[in-house]
Amino acid sequence: MAKDLWISDLQSGDMVEQEISIQGWVKRSRSSGKIIFLSLRDSTGSIQCVAKKDTLDEQKFADLKSALIESSLVITGTVKEDQRSGGNEISVSDVEIIGAVNPEAPFPITESAMAAADGGETEFLLDNRHLYLRTSRMTTMLKIRSSVFGAIHSYFRGLDFIEYQAPCFVAGAVEGGSTLFEVPYFGRKAYLTQSWQLYAEAAMPALERLYTIAPSFRAEKSRTRRHLTEFWHAEMEIAWAGNDDVMAHGEALVRHICATLLEERSAELESLGRDLEMIKRFAENPFPRIRYDEAVERLQALGVDIEWGDDLDYSKEKILTADFDLPHFLTHYPKVAKPFYHRPDPEDDKYVLCHDLLAPEGYGEIIGGGERTWSEQEILERIDEEGTSREAYEFYIDVRRYGGVPHGGFGLGVDRVIAWLAGAEHIREVIPFPRDSRRVTP
Repeated sequence: MAKDLWISDLQSGDMVEQEISIQGWVKRSRSSGKIIFLSLRDSTGSIQCVAKKDTLDEQKFADLKSALIESSLVITGTVKEDQRSGGNEISVSDVEIIGAVNPEAPFPITESAMAAADGGETEFLLDNRHLYLRTSRMTTMLKIRSSVFGAIHSYFRGLDFIEYQAPCFVAGAVEGGSTLFEVPYFGRKAYLTQSWQLYAEAAMPALERLYTIAPSFRAEKSRTRRHLTEFWHAEMEIAWAGNDDVMAHGEALVRHICATLLEERSAELESLGRDLEMIKRFAENPFPRIRYDEAVERLQALGVDIEWGDDLDYSKEKILTADFDLPHFLTHYPKVAKPFYHRPDPEDDKYVLCHDLLAPEGYGEIIGGGERTWSEQEILERIDEEGTSREAYEFYIDVRRYGGVPHGGFGLGVDRVIAWLAGAEHIREVIPFPRDSRRVTP
């Protein structure tokens, strides 16, 4: 029963008066006794189907009338112009029920259940995520998600970057020991990776330009709208590059993602209430850059409790970015606020050559990156300054002993980017099966 016709195909004027057969699921249905009005959906959209008792087999009419929401059907009929909606509809001549829904256990994801979520997601909807995926909102999010992943691949491959994979089991931290997931590993301790970065730097002298899209794991108990314990990470590493070079790629990538969504998913963005002109502004305008010191001054002027040297957590980023009309780069964090792999600024070693890209509307950080500490002497000094054991990073140090060169890279939170561009209230809305500190099912 291969599918060779889609509901979106039926909306063309050329299809009017054509005899067709279409597969799908019941989205809505109502009956006035002798006529059934049924909305059939597939992955491309929905269409009204009209079945009349005097033109359909009596048993099949009864079967169609009793078909519950999410029953799967094959509808045969004639495409007709629907004067009221301005689109097309199907005049049904035959129907086959493929997968009936038990009336004792009707589809639980109702309009009232979704309305009760009030723009977010109740535990009920999360518990039934495997069914919630079928809703039009979730389908829209997944289509946008697919286009974002495709845009990332096309950006890097268009510049001859090599896709490269790293292990998920690692011996040490990238972002900090407190957010490591420890797992038993044949009598030893191992951890789930926080980032591809350390292993990318090992391959950098071989490939020079490399990228990945892969899951990363953070044992964060944060319950903000942008945190997950398992998330998708787009990361890049490039040889012979400094902080400015890496920022240029980060900006170009985000602008490419925006342009791709405008080209492929304008209808989906509009259905979510997103302003296409705003997305176009993101795609076409350069991103401003501010230094950490200026950001701290801005926040202090707004009455935020922050001291120089503090990292900017989400609560502060949210305030800082609330009135941004474009993404902004935040550069030159204090050395005390960043891990050992960020290179100290040769002009003032209180700072490191790093950056975060902060998205507007309070969404905050979507990219973190910078220039790496690339000489053996500097990396040993930085590791010792932090009091970190050298043992777990011996291979990382070794990379610098054999022809180390200036290089840098970034990590982009793919789910965060999707949430921002889709205008989602919570990052859980844009990933099929979200994982956070309270949920590992379904």
